[in-house]
Amino acid sequence: MLDTATNRPALPPEIARRRTFAIISHPDAGKTTLTEKFLLYGGAIQMAGQVRAKGEARRTRSDFMQMEKDRGISVSASAMSFDFHEFRFNLVDTPGHSDFSEDTYRTLTAVDAAVMVIDGAKGVESQTQKLFEVCRLRDLPILTFCNKMDRESRDTFDIIDEIQENLAIDVTPASWPIGKGQDFIGCYDILRDRLELMDRADRNKVAESVSIEGLDDPKLAELVPAHLLETFLEELEMAKELLPELDPQSVLEGHMTPIWFGSAINSFGVKELMDGIGKYGPEPQVQRAEPRAIAPEETKVSGFVFKVQANMDPKHRDRVAFVRMASGHFKRGMKLTHVRTKKQMAVSNPVLFLASDRELAEEAWAGDIIGIPNHGQLRIGDTLTEGEALKVTGIPSFAPELLQTCRAGDPMKAKHLEKALMQFAEEGAAKVFKPVISSGFIVGVVGQLQFEVLASRIELEYGLPVRFEPTQFTSARWLTGPKDKVEAFAAANKGHMAHDNDGDLVYLTRLQWDIDRVERDFPELKLSATKEMMV
Repeated sequence: MLDTATNRPALPPEIARRRTFAIISHPDAGKTTLTEKFLLYGGAIQMAGQVRAKGEARRTRSDFMQMEKDRGISVSASAMSFDFHEFRFNLVDTPGHSDFSEDTYRTLTAVDAAVMVIDGAKGVESQTQKLFEVCRLRDLPILTFCNKMDRESRDTFDIIDEIQENLAIDVTPASWPIGKGQDFIGCYDILRDRLELMDRADRNKVAESVSIEGLDDPKLAELVPAHLLETFLEELEMAKELLPELDPQSVLEGHMTPIWFGSAINSFGVKELMDGIGKYGPEPQVQRAEPRAIAPEETKVSGFVFKVQANMDPKHRDRVAFVRMASGHFKRGMKLTHVRTKKQMAVSNPVLFLASDRELAEEAWAGDIIGIPNHGQLRIGDTLTEGEALKVTGIPSFAPELLQTCRAGDPMKAKHLEKALMQFAEEGAAKVFKPVISSGFIVGVVGQLQFEVLASRIELEYGLPVRFEPTQFTSARWLTGPKDKVEAFAAANKGHMAHDNDGDLVYLTRLQWDIDRVERDFPELKLSATKEMMV
């Protein structure tokens, strides 16, 4: 049977009910709080945590690293699977901090949609814009949640205009706020003609929902103070004239974003957003791969690794590969081919995630995200199949923007340091370069905070204090070209050459002049700022 919207075979019901999405935002827009409320409504947790919890208040589920708990920021993408109504949500909470954007970029290759969280007072911020551009490159559908409406926030039309202008996407309101800041009492649900009232007394309580018969319903005047009602009705009339109506197909194509307004910390507007993800979010999509794309309805199982996390459980020195299932119906104990090594792997202990908590996964369908514990066999970009040599494409690795030398506090522990650094390189947490002619390692990252996280993790997980020191190099480029030309260039420029953890040649640069010189004098060589994680 064909799906009329896509002209592809209709998906099996279990796959069709999957919604796999990432949450993206600038730091502090309330992304992790929103994730907690999703879990609360999905019945996955009994009480929502707080990002900066005090006393008895629980910690948020999605921040499981010690540093995340201490600083109240997310530095590692975490995955959570739970049911909501008839849907199965696979939610990935990504780091908002720009220093960890590479983890986020890779995560966006493993989802079918993104929920963009915007702070009502700040609008579209720089990191939101960067992440949006990545979504645009992948044509990902985007649903928007404007958070913190219970605090002083900007004019609703200003926020919508800013999204439309900065991100070049049509915006259609799915709800409309009534009042703002101290006067914020709730929203009108445009899609279902309901009045949603916020309960300020209990942050975990679902707000009151009142069904109304259009905007002339006298119930509105009873429930909304007169001065707020007048402004709300004027604004809504303007919105209906100026803004486009919701077009579900345009949303799926990534040209339009519906926007909901609310306050995640007060559990307000979250349920409506979740209903919207179920109704307007995409089913599992076709995955780009070589030599052919992978369709979710294929009966043979395939999946790919988009993240590797080491030592999620400090009590067990484990490595878990996060695998996005691309097709088929996976069952625990299945043997899958590890395409890069051409070896078979028996997947006997796959897990489903609730951040750092996990449970054994007896089965998984296309769209799901499972964890496969392993001892270093699986790397980012690896594809697993039932035998066919397919390689999922488009998982990027970026040239680092900051380079420092890493040294062990105890020189006798150099071997231990090498092991720790190689693990973090395979995890994608940093680039590790071994210079051709000098000892030690050069570590490359996107942002300064990553050095702190690495130092903290190496000490915590390996009992090995380290220090990072400045190096003369400022950037790294992967070097490719005809073999004889590459070898001749490397021999003549040994002071600039290094190998990455895969053994690939890297040219370390001090100035832009170094890059310009190679491009001018060696046109047959290519210096690349990205390397696709596909081997």
